[in-house]
Amino acid sequence: MAIDQALLESVAAGRSGPVLRLYRWRPATVTLGYAQRGERVVNLQACRKLGLDVVRRCTGGRAVLHDDEVTYAVVAPTGGGLFPHSVLESYRMIARALCGIYHALGLEARLAPGRQPGVRGGAAEQSACFTAPGQYELVYRGCKLAGCAQKRVPGAFLQHGSLPVNLDLARLYAALDTEGRFSPEAGARVLAGHVGWINRWLDTPVSVSRVEEILLQSFSAVMEADLVPSRLTAAEEDRARQLLADCYARDEWNLKGLVCEPAPER
Repeated sequence: MAIDQALLESVAAGRSGPVLRLYRWRPATVTLGYAQRGERVVNLQACRKLGLDVVRRCTGGRAVLHDDEVTYAVVAPTGGGLFPHSVLESYRMIARALCGIYHALGLEARLAPGRQPGVRGGAAEQSACFTAPGQYELVYRGCKLAGCAQKRVPGAFLQHGSLPVNLDLARLYAALDTEGRFSPEAGARVLAGHVGWINRWLDTPVSVSRVEEILLQSFSAVMEADLVPSRLTAAEEDRARQLLADCYARDEWNLKGLVCEPAPER
């Protein structure tokens, strides 16, 4: 999370070009949307028991359990170029690339036409990102396949997204159930009608690495651009370390919802 914010600041300042970043999570982690408060939407005792970390994103949206999945971050200027300036059109362009991944795997995913009704119920159902597809998010057989959220600053945007390859719904429910309404197994059955993941519908399961390969091919095709491997600059690494210490490693940021970001050093 600290690296993504450092990249957003770098691109906004004109020091870096557009970036597509892929990464994985060890240990598995629950991320919270910027407006969520960890103490209210996460069962911290269950997360500790399950070995899950908890971190708050700078992007919006709701809680996501990151485990056996592909996680991406797109960081790009808002003044034209690869992506449209419009928020919805940038979502739509990225969604086209994501759609190509599922089509390549034989899953006819489609774009949700608008905000869909989510799961009715308690805190766990309402807090989970994957229970309600928003406009230009992907659905298949009535289930949301991929969650995404943006943050915009003057000159640039950051979009986070998550593509579950495998998903343990009981673990997800337990991590977010702050009310004890159902057992994890019963909660998983509630979520199953609304939440999808890639290997749920494939006869031959695919690996996270294979999905990453297809993602890179699909983004390159949709953006009509070559993707070139790159590394963080020294300044971006320094800024990420600062953000980690000041924000993302602190409970004040992750659980209490406090704004603890210092101004970027010049």
